Amino acid sequence: MSMNSFGHLFRVTTWGESHGPALGATVDGCPPNVPLEPEMLQQWLDKRRPGQNKNTTQRNEPDAVKILSGVFDGMTTGTPVQLMIENTDQRSKDYGEISQTFRPGHADITYFQKYGNRDYRGGGRSSARETAARVAAGGVAREAIKALVPGLEIKGYMTKMGAMEIDRSRFDWDAIEQNDFWIPDAGAVQDWEDYLQALRKDHDSVGAVVEVVARGVPAGIGAPIYGKLDTDLAAAMMSINAVKAVEIGEGMNAAALKGSENADEIFMGNDGQPTYSSNHAGGILGGISTGQDVVVRFAVKPTSSILTPRQSIRKDGSAAEVVTKGRHDPCVGIRAVPVAEAMMACVILDHLLLHRGQIGENQGTIGA
Repeated sequence: MSMNSFGHLFRVTTWGESHGPALGATVDGCPPNVPLEPEMLQQWLDKRRPGQNKNTTQRNEPDAVKILSGVFDGMTTGTPVQLMIENTDQRSKDYGEISQTFRPGHADITYFQKYGNRDYRGGGRSSARETAARVAAGGVAREAIKALVPGLEIKGYMTKMGAMEIDRSRFDWDAIEQNDFWIPDAGAVQDWEDYLQALRKDHDSVGAVVEVVARGVPAGIGAPIYGKLDTDLAAAMMSINAVKAVEIGEGMNAAALKGSENADEIFMGNDGQPTYSSNHAGGILGGISTGQDVVVRFAVKPTSSILTPRQSIRKDGSAAEVVTKGRHDPCVGIRAVPVAEAMMACVILDHLLLHRGQIGENQGTIGA
């Protein structure tokens, strides 16, 4: 299997399976002399870690990350940073009954068609367990970003879960970290939890919409045509398990707007820098950041691992009824939030390094 890497100058390769002894990432291209300790990465892994509350999977993994190379005396050396996370709570026996059966909605059938074999224990390489390695790599990216662009902030949150949707008039940035759903409205949390628990009791699952915002991104990163910032962000988010659609800024809703409504008007601010009347563009024009918030949004499908019987076939072509046992998230959108933040961090750092390598500092001056 190839294509296990992403990024240009800041390049991440992940490895490992859901029920193997360990998984991890090789991070190449991190600048030297960036302060880095395992604790700096662990804080982000703890946001994604399974088994923390009743609204996610009950698989209980500590997700303790080890740094095996690329760091000396608490500083990156400029060489590859090797990260490893051991699996400690895999329960492979839960999957014995589906070893010969393809689960509807999962990649079981396509993996077998392509490779001629598959790791049926939790989905193997196609499991969202792989995303723990991305979160660790994203932690490395965040520390490098701190050194290059102090104050740049990345935060994700859920905006929709099935029939539940946030009220943007009640948006509270500070509430996001205070609830299991990462929603920006503390008053809505109980309704979301009641809704999800009812679905879980019905042996069902539900999809979600996740939004991730980067504040303090400087103008100028990204390149026209093939190196667009939004191209790489869309690819990064689309690579997350269960993601079926990605939007930048206004996204699909831009199709319903007039040109006079969609174009973000430009003015000179009191600080001598351009300012915009709105942000329909999501902080990116022509593939290049504007200096506004970079806004990415994506939809995740409901997990297909449910106890409700579904019709399928076995490897020999015979009909089968599938009931997926084991421990699964009733809504994968919850734990997709820290994964989205990590992917945003990796892409933004990559483009900061590309910009620094080719341009150095922005060449165009406005108002001089």
